[in-house]
This record gives sequence, C-alpha cells and structure tokens, in this order.
Amino acid sequence: MHRVLGDRRAIAILLGPALLVYSLIMLVPMVWSLGYSFTQGNSIDGFTGNGVANFSRLLDDPAVRDSLWFTLKYAVVVTVGQVVAGYLLALLYVFFLKRASALVRTLVFFPVVLPTVAVGLLFQKLFQVAPQTGPVNSLLNAVGIDSIDFFGSAGSAFWVLVGMDVWRSMGFYAVLLFAGLVDIPDEVLESARLDGATGLRLVRHIVLPLSLPVLMSSLIFSINGTLKVFDSIVALTGGGPGTAPRR
Repeated sequence: MHRVLGDRRAIAILLGPALLVYSLIMLVPMVWSLGYSFTQGNSIDGFTGNGVANFSRLLDDPAVRDSLWFTLKYAVVVTVGQVVAGYLLALLYVFFLKRASALVRTLVFFPVVLPTVAVGLLFQKLFQVAPQTGPVNSLLNAVGIDSIDFFGSAGSAFWVLVGMDVWRSMGFYAVLLFAGLVDIPDEVLESARLDGATGLRLVRHIVLPLSLPVLMSSLIFSINGTLKVFDSIVALTGGGPGTAPRR
C-alpha cells in the first residue's frame, strides 16, 4: 500500500480524473464568476471592466448589512434548533422508542421527503388569519386570544420560518446523530448505570462526550445549509413581508 500511494503516477491515475471533473464543474465557474464581479454589462451588450466599483456599491448599500444580519440570525437559530431537535429525537429513539421504530421513522421522515413548496403551503394554512382562520389562530381564539397575523410582520414571520425549517430537517439530523449514538458500546452504558449515572447524568457525562464527533458533523452540515437558504423563504412568504427577509 505504501509503495502504491508513494508512486506519483499511481496518485495521478487515481485522483486525476476526479480532480479534473471537480475543477471543470466547480473551480472554473467560481473563478469565472469572480472575474465578472470586476465588470459591468450583460451578455447581450457585453461586459466592460469597472475595477472595484461593484464592491464599493456593495459595501455602501445598507440593504446588504440588513441581509447579512438576517442570514446570520437565521443560520444560528435554525442550526441550534435542527441539531438540538435531532439530538433529542435520536436520544428518544435509542433509549425509549425502539419498539415503536416503524411509527417513529414515519413521523420523523415524513417532513424530510416533502417538497419545500408543499411544506410552505402547509405552514401558510396552519398560521393563516384570512380568508379562513388557520388551526393555530383557532387554538388561540379558543383560549381567548385574538388572532395574530403571523405573516404581517418580519418578526413573527421569522419564527414561523424557523419552526418550518426545523420541522422539515430534524429527521435528517436525528438519523445522523442516531448513527453516532448506536456506536456507543452497551457495556459502557451499563457500567455507567451501575455506577449510578442515569437520566441527564448519563447523557451529560457519557453519551454526549462519546457522540461529540458526529454532533460536530451535524453542526457543520446544518450551518452550511442554513447559510444558503432561499427556497424556504420564497415558499412560505414569497420573500416578505415587504422586503424584510430579502434585505
């Protein structure tokens, strides 16, 4: 093995095709697009160089700062929600619900396989206030609280969006974290129980440290996805209310 991996020709044969395809599909378009950022124009009239004028406009535009703040806030809140909800589901499944595995898998995976548009329409109906009162506002009315226009302000729409995306993806992270939990030897857990570690103490001192690598992987996956969010906002609010999320 050392002789093969130490051979430059073997490395070129093994990695060359994959590296070439990756460069053509990913690296070349990235560099090409970066070059366009120093130009102005369009594909019909052509492009002319304008130096760093585009970057100056970007830094001076207040909407860019608002957009960046919204993206960072969304990414942090949704990442925490996805990973925490997924971890709790994985713990629930490992320690309590193994016999109900079929039902749990159905409930957890159901939102994962739904299209974003379908989930957006579902949450629109759940939280709508007109022309028909949605289930959420109906429950509020039942306890004497006036209906709330959840999509009428940026603040309430943000939290509905967070709830929707956490619900959509918690199944994926539950499975990812479950893979780390099942690798913990039963002997380790049994020894900890014999030493008096149960409940939260068992999770805090034994389960959490041993599942930390897969937990960090889940955080990386989540933050990578939430920083690129677009379809969820469009499906739920059409980019609104107003220009709030788009900013």
